[in-house]
Amino acid sequence: MEEFIGKIWHNWVTKAAGGHYPQAAVKLAEVEKTAGILFRAFGGDPGLKVAAATAEQHGARRRWLQRLAGSSEKVSQARRDAETLRLPPEIAAFPEKSLNRDLYLWLSAIAACDIAHNRPWFIRNQLAAAEALRRYPGLQPRYERLVDAHLANRIPPAEMLPDEAVQEEALRQALRVPGSVDGLPPLNSKKSRPPQPVLLWLIAAEESAPGRLADPDEQLPPEGSGNPEATKEAHKAEQVETPENKNPMLAMFRAESLPTWAEYVRVNRAYDEDEDPNAKDAAKDLDKLSLTRDGQTAKSRVKFDLDLPSAAEDDTPIGPGIALPEWDYRKASMQEKHCLIQPMIARDAEPAQLPPELAATAKKLRGQFAALAPQRHWLKAQPDGPELDVDACVRNQADRHSGHTPDSGGFLAQARCERDLACLLLADLSMSTDAPISDSHRIVDVIRDSLLLFSEALTATGDRFGIYGFSSLRRQNIRFHLLKDFGKRYDAAARGRILAVKPGYYTRMGAAIRQSANILAEQAASRRLLLIITDGKPNDLDIYDSRYGIEDTRMAVHEARRMGLTPFCVTIDREAGSYLPYLFGPAGFCVIRKPEELPRRLPLLYVQLTRQ
Repeated sequence: MEEFIGKIWHNWVTKAAGGHYPQAAVKLAEVEKTAGILFRAFGGDPGLKVAAATAEQHGARRRWLQRLAGSSEKVSQARRDAETLRLPPEIAAFPEKSLNRDLYLWLSAIAACDIAHNRPWFIRNQLAAAEALRRYPGLQPRYERLVDAHLANRIPPAEMLPDEAVQEEALRQALRVPGSVDGLPPLNSKKSRPPQPVLLWLIAAEESAPGRLADPDEQLPPEGSGNPEATKEAHKAEQVETPENKNPMLAMFRAESLPTWAEYVRVNRAYDEDEDPNAKDAAKDLDKLSLTRDGQTAKSRVKFDLDLPSAAEDDTPIGPGIALPEWDYRKASMQEKHCLIQPMIARDAEPAQLPPELAATAKKLRGQFAALAPQRHWLKAQPDGPELDVDACVRNQADRHSGHTPDSGGFLAQARCERDLACLLLADLSMSTDAPISDSHRIVDVIRDSLLLFSEALTATGDRFGIYGFSSLRRQNIRFHLLKDFGKRYDAAARGRILAVKPGYYTRMGAAIRQSANILAEQAASRRLLLIITDGKPNDLDIYDSRYGIEDTRMAVHEARRMGLTPFCVTIDREAGSYLPYLFGPAGFCVIRKPEELPRRLPLLYVQLTRQ
């Protein structure tokens, strides 16, 4: 009964406090695509992704009922940084669902028109709002409705301290007429509270200096390397100094080191390496995450990389490596000879036959693709050939009897129509492909089968093709595996190299695309297809696991198109819709929802892409 009455009281007092209308709530998941499209249509940075922001304490004055209910202490507000447009995960600030939805759209518009990044928060948002209304006058009615609804929910100036009231009046005027207030009046009293959150504005994004925390010599975990179910929300981060131990002698004794009864009981005990199941929930409750260095250089630590094979077990490098450039979007410039491509070939790959489980599918594909092979046909009236052209001979004889000189030959010759096409298939062999998709198969197994069936199909057509794989371990170790070169036949040796592929390392895709484009550009063909198979977005141990890698890959794709190539990406990443349109364009990629279908669908995609 006590819990029942408490629940009723909580629901009533929360509703009475106001400021939150769950029945009219709109979630970001419902409008994420619309907000992203609108943001880019309004001129926003197309490289920014849309994600959820976290709730943060604002410290502003609250109504008496809100304090009683313990509500409205935190609020999620929109902000943008160099990589992400953060929007509230849910908006329930207004009693009408249409208003909450319009607020998402308005935040997308003001973020796209954020033209004064370096100005103070108060001035910056006024200029952005004024610019949005100037560019798109049709937003004016919606904006006025949002302002009226938002001002109705704010605490009136009469209930505030004098200096707070002056600030609130300035904010209200700035909302009604953006750009009409030159500055926010200061607070003079120690009892004064900061202004209430302005839901129609962006909050200032605290951007750290590039590379301040990231050390290219340290092996940092890539994005998404932890819990796959991790939230997309982000906290503000602040860098702090490592606290000094003023009394180091205290560190010599730890109470938890004392033996207890648990030391002698056979139970599963937690270790320092175990993942804390409550860490995710604990992080949500934080307003800021403090980051610090440990004060030690990378060279002073003992580090182990279990992914690195010994020289005797690793693939054989071919040559000293190839230096390639890399695009730095922050500087809007190309860094020459920034990456090193290392061509490699499998060391212990033995010639092999096609696996028996693929034989039936391969036979069917060869029969289907044989229809695409160029067919021989007879050329009539040729000056030379293995057969006589009876019609041409009769016509020539008639011309002679009439006193004319025959203008054609009297033989039949065979001709073969060649498919003037070359295809390079580039396969992602990063460590993420080691993930299982069933009890008996991994992603790399599916990719391996796809490469084999693709080769069997193209052999039947006679098309020229090459197959390569790639992975990376920072910019100076980009591994480029030779599986089947353009100048070599697809035979048992090539099958052995494909069967020997192993997953490892990361996905520095831009350099791999550039090297593949250089190889494909050397092929004399009217049509040249660059086909990329991957299971995730570009990443590496350094800053490549961010927008930096996305922009470099996008630039590499543009370079390939300028060379006359046709890049196309095939992925099994279900989240690819959030970044592949930006990389390859709306018609430059294909998402395969079921990885096990990749071997069968890849040859069919090739037919569609090369159809005249």
